[in-house]
Amino acid sequence: MTAAPKDWRIPLVDSHAHIFLQSMPLINNPRHAPQYSFSVDQYLSVLHAHGIQYGVIAAASPWGDYNDYTVQSVGKQPRLRGTVILHPGKRYDFKHMSANGILGVRLPFIGLPHVPDLTTPEYRKLLQQIADAGWHVHPHIEGKYLPELLPILENAGVKIVVDHLGRPGVDDAVGSAGFRAVVDSVQRGNSWIKVSCGYRIGQRAEEHFSGFLQELGPDRMFWASDCPFVGHENQFPYADTIKWLTDRVTDETIGRKLLGGNARVFYGFD
Repeated sequence: MTAAPKDWRIPLVDSHAHIFLQSMPLINNPRHAPQYSFSVDQYLSVLHAHGIQYGVIAAASPWGDYNDYTVQSVGKQPRLRGTVILHPGKRYDFKHMSANGILGVRLPFIGLPHVPDLTTPEYRKLLQQIADAGWHVHPHIEGKYLPELLPILENAGVKIVVDHLGRPGVDDAVGSAGFRAVVDSVQRGNSWIKVSCGYRIGQRAEEHFSGFLQELGPDRMFWASDCPFVGHENQFPYADTIKWLTDRVTDETIGRKLLGGNARVFYGFD
């Protein structure tokens, strides 16, 4: 059952989860190489068990731009939306993906030795295509790189969803350059924040969440589970991802926005 207070009575949205099959082709040297499947049917069962009405499938880096399973799965489920990974210089059918519930591109830059240069002609073209489609990008990258990355994305005209509270490092306190870059980007009007991945981030997750809420208010943030917790399987029950938020937000109006209200509008469920 959901850990959300029963009297809130809102349609909940999990704005970040992954689905995959063990048979899917992995990229070379992936950060994670799951030896199991977590299918769309399994994910829908998890949503049902916890009273979650809607979900957003986030593209995951181990499979690169093999987006077939996500596009097919999301396209068959009106209660799902999805994002994909796209490579600059390659051709993709944006109309087909949009028609099947895809509305964003994930930038899987975390752990790379160098941040890709988004000012190349290939990347500028890709970002323009994303903007033309009305999609968003959600960069998955260490927080220390956000001061450099976010202004480039803003200048490209795309909507931005900052993954996992901006992925602060252990030394990134509230007020760090990464934190300030996220605040400034949201205040400029085209960025949002996913409240997720606290189990990976540790103490800085709570600090950054509280700091964002204090400086920005709740209107540009979405709760997410990060299910099935790749690399941390069986260590963090799904219900605890909801409880992490509700332990820190007792105001019903704010809770409604974070757990579903904001995401239902942004992802087009309303």
